[in-house]
Amino acid sequence: MPMGFISQPSSDTRMWVRSEYAGELAVLSTWLSALIPWTVTYTSGIGSGALLFVRFPLVQIRYSFGVPLARGIAVTDPLSATAFQQGQTIAVAYRVWTLGAAVFALALVVSVVYYRRESWAESWAVDPVRLLGTLLLTAGVVLAVAAYLLVTRGFPGVQLPVGVGFLVLFGVLLLIVERTDVGSDAEPESGPAT
Repeated sequence: MPMGFISQPSSDTRMWVRSEYAGELAVLSTWLSALIPWTVTYTSGIGSGALLFVRFPLVQIRYSFGVPLARGIAVTDPLSATAFQQGQTIAVAYRVWTLGAAVFALALVVSVVYYRRESWAESWAVDPVRLLGTLLLTAGVVLAVAAYLLVTRGFPGVQLPVGVGFLVLFGVLLLIVERTDVGSDAEPESGPAT
C-alpha cells in the first residue's frame, strides 16, 4: 500500500480522496490517532504536588512534578487506571475510557489487517474505510463522554480533550470520503443520460 493520499476540491467544494488512496488515509488516520492524547490534564489539587495526566487511547502517562523524572512517571493501561479509581466518583469516567479504548483497539486491529492484507480486506462485506471511520468516530464520541465525566465528576485541574476532536474529525472524514473508481478523474456530467 503506498503511503500517501491526494485530496482535491470537487465541483461542490467537498473534499474527496481518490479510491486508491482512501485506504491509506484510513490506516494513517487510525495510527496517528494512537499517538495523539485524547485528553491532557494538569492538576495541582491532588496530593502534595502538581500532576500531569496525558491519556492516549490505550495508555495513561502520569507525571508528578517535583520528583526526579524516572520516579515521577507512571504509565498505566485503562484497566489498571480504572481499578485504581475504584470507589471514587470519577471511576465511571475511567470505565467509559476503557470502553473507548476497546473500540479504538478494534480500529487499530482492523487497520493493521487492512494494511497487511489489503486485497482480502477489500473483499469484506463492509468497506474497510467506512468501518475504520465508524470505529474512530465511535471511539471519539465515547472518549468525549469520558472527558465530560472527568470534569463533571470532580477531577480537579485543567483538561484539554485534544485527541477527541481528532478522532471525531478523522472518523467523519473517512465516512464522507468520496469513493471513486480508480483512474476516474473526470467530473460526473449533470443532466439526463442519453
